[in-house]
Amino acid sequence: MSTATRPDIVNMLLDQHQTVRTLLDRVLSSTGEARGTAFDEVRELLARHETGEEMILRPMTRRVPGGETVAEGRMAEENEAKKVLAELEKLDVQSSEFVSMFQQFRSSVLEHAEAEERDEFPLLHKGTFDEEDLMKAGSKLETAEKTAPTHPHPSAKTTTMNYVAGPFAAMVDRARDLFSKGS
Repeated sequence: MSTATRPDIVNMLLDQHQTVRTLLDRVLSSTGEARGTAFDEVRELLARHETGEEMILRPMTRRVPGGETVAEGRMAEENEAKKVLAELEKLDVQSSEFVSMFQQFRSSVLEHAEAEERDEFPLLHKGTFDEEDLMKAGSKLETAEKTAPTHPHPSAKTTTMNYVAGPFAAMVDRARDLFSKGS
């Protein structure tokens, strides 16, 4: 079945991974204001996407035999990505420093997505969860992403921290986004 007819968590995340790949490429192929816009899009998508994964996907992965190690590996990668993304936000998107750091960041993000697709997503189909569970998780993912922060927060290193600090961080992020668009 196509991802459009089965909105389960895995298919939703696969669709998002494709969007991330496109946006990452757009950042590097753009210049000027277009690069800044593309970076803002990928930054927000990644902040929401990773928060959703950490809150919904990772606890599911941990429940599968062998999933704890996989979940910890992906969390470590995401925590590093949050740090780099926060550093990228501070740079001028036209600078050579930004381009160099972003190229490395892009490679890391692509490797991370491939690891999820290869190692984590298949675990969810190994009998612990049925299709209904995966569809319900997809709905939970949508909700988590709607209320997630729009900027990286490197201090939110665990699922618990995303639940505790996430709503406040999201509120601050939205105010920050509104202010920056108004200036």
